[in-house]
Amino acid sequence: MSTAPAARPVALVTGASAGIGAELARLLAPDHDLVLTARRTEQLQALAEELTRAHGAACRVLPADLSEPGAARHLFEAVRAAGGGIEVLVNNAGFGDVGAFAGAEPGKLLRMVQVNVTALTELTALFLPELVARGRGHVLNVGSVAGFQPGPFMAVYYATKAYVNSFSEALHSELLGTGVTVTVLCPGPVATEFLTVAGAETGGFSAGQALSARAVAEVGLRAMKAGRRMVVPGWRNRLLLLLERFAPRGAVIRAVKLMLRRRAG
Repeated sequence: MSTAPAARPVALVTGASAGIGAELARLLAPDHDLVLTARRTEQLQALAEELTRAHGAACRVLPADLSEPGAARHLFEAVRAAGGGIEVLVNNAGFGDVGAFAGAEPGKLLRMVQVNVTALTELTALFLPELVARGRGHVLNVGSVAGFQPGPFMAVYYATKAYVNSFSEALHSELLGTGVTVTVLCPGPVATEFLTVAGAETGGFSAGQALSARAVAEVGLRAMKAGRRMVVPGWRNRLLLLLERFAPRGAVIRAVKLMLRRRAG
């Protein structure tokens, strides 16, 4: 007598249309069904078709602009309306902006806070109780090495990532023993479209310094599955964070300011 195949766990990936988010989806697809969300429907549809073809993953595309207030709750309700919960929440969506704070567009800064902080917090708050009640699941938040120090000329972005790093570490501790883990992935420079979106495509890091989105995603998923609190991909990034602990705070801020001023042009 044949038995029906076991249902695959479902993973929700925000910011899945490109970069780290798309690579995380590709790595989850062999053993997860997926809910893919981002603003760009066409890219999400193409990714969904790729993952279904390659891995048999059932992919639901739910386009959403998480910079809009209420979008996180609408996304949560859409997932619930589709008839199921999730076992993995990947909060990857986020963006930055390079330039002096005094000359920035306030609306863009507030959208950045909405995506990087508010939507991430709201999605976690909405989905986490179900994971805890079930006694299993993972949350993977994409923070950044930028969250370990202030960032003159990217002041709001660095501050949002400081929030993500701290928030994730606190939740990891709160949830010990529940069967649910929270991991924060803290990449440094990554070869994605991030700098172009941030307005710094002509500055920044050499190709030798930037990790691929695939490499970062692989490190992040290994850490998530192992239930680790935090992971920083790349030995250069880990070394720089170690050196920062012994350097005067003012010197660290000046070094970051010099780097970001060049990127800002």
